[in-house]
Amino acid sequence: MANIKSAKKRITVINRKTARNRRVKEHLKSVLKNFDAAMADGNKEAAQEKLILAEKKLKKAAAKGVIHKNTASRKVSRLTKSFNKAFAK
Repeated sequence: MANIKSAKKRITVINRKTARNRRVKEHLKSVLKNFDAAMADGNKEAAQEKLILAEKKLKKAAAKGVIHKNTASRKVSRLTKSFNKAFAK
């Protein structure tokens, strides 16, 4: 346990940031899972809405520093590619 006041404060700040990052990452996982479910159903309109939402959430998480910007871009690219491949007719 820390004895110095600033060290104690850093511990509380880190715990708060860790909790926030964990919430955001769990939310991202559920958004991506919803997109995968919409893709599995074959519903183009629902999948498109979920893709837009997933892209928005990924970019926001990257902007806030929860995930790296290249990771967000890679995930968006893969989601878009799978969407286009599934519904290219």
